[in-house]
Amino acid sequence: MSGQSVALGIVGASGFIGRELAKQAAEAGWRVCGFSRKARIPDDTVAEWREWSDLPDFTGISALVNLAGDSINQKWTNRRKREFWESRIGVTIGIARGLTQLTRVERPLVLVNASAVGVYGDRGDEILEEDAAPGTGYLADLCRDWETSADTVAAQGIRVMKWRTGVVLGKGGEGFEKMLKPFRMGLGGKLGSGKQWLPWIHVEDLAASMLHGISHGGLAGPVNGTAPEPERNADFTRKLAKALDRPALLSVPGFVLKGMLGDFASVVLASQRAVPRVLLESGFRFQFPTL
Repeated sequence: MSGQSVALGIVGASGFIGRELAKQAAEAGWRVCGFSRKARIPDDTVAEWREWSDLPDFTGISALVNLAGDSINQKWTNRRKREFWESRIGVTIGIARGLTQLTRVERPLVLVNASAVGVYGDRGDEILEEDAAPGTGYLADLCRDWETSADTVAAQGIRVMKWRTGVVLGKGGEGFEKMLKPFRMGLGGKLGSGKQWLPWIHVEDLAASMLHGISHGGLAGPVNGTAPEPERNADFTRKLAKALDRPALLSVPGFVLKGMLGDFASVVLASQRAVPRVLLESGFRFQFPTL
């Protein structure tokens, strides 16, 4: 599924993951169409921008990727929780509504809808493949509702994949840059016990895996967008400090994190040993399989 006559629509094309996805898609011969709430100028990667509205226009889109979602890397107030819901479930519902304006023949063949490994909750050392049951807690509930909203698109006869992404690493990523700052200052350290599993993926592998999923007609349902080898927080900390040639002698207790971050601390301290069984069995090869 490629060629200049075929359009890939990306909701969230201006974000960290969206930019990498648009770049790789354009290099592979796709005509990329981005969706944005404000006017943007086309370039070598995004050939066309369309305005996001209550009834988005998906005419001519053969495959659609929804990466929308406000960052959860902040204190969770009631207002922000409403924004988390609207930017995820609300946008996905809007996509389903926009697709109903097209005939079955006109609709995209496939939707990649973002989700997160947070759907599993805090699971200790349990190995989490895609068939693992959802967990409990606010983030697990949010991700489950997010995926349920994507199922309304599947009900329209479109192949839907729900991409459960881990921590995305790569230059220019907001979350990764926030993580690097204290380490560069020599103030890095493990969080809580450090025993919790951290599922991660490099942004280049994440984008490439989504394009792989689009072209692989047998993939549908949940897909763990994580590298094959998750790391415990303590090991991740040690390796990151070594790469930056900085010490990482500090440790931030869980109760301190909860005081600083409120409910968001539950995400930092949660353990999700998620592995990408579906991707590996489909033949996807990671460029960065290990940290």
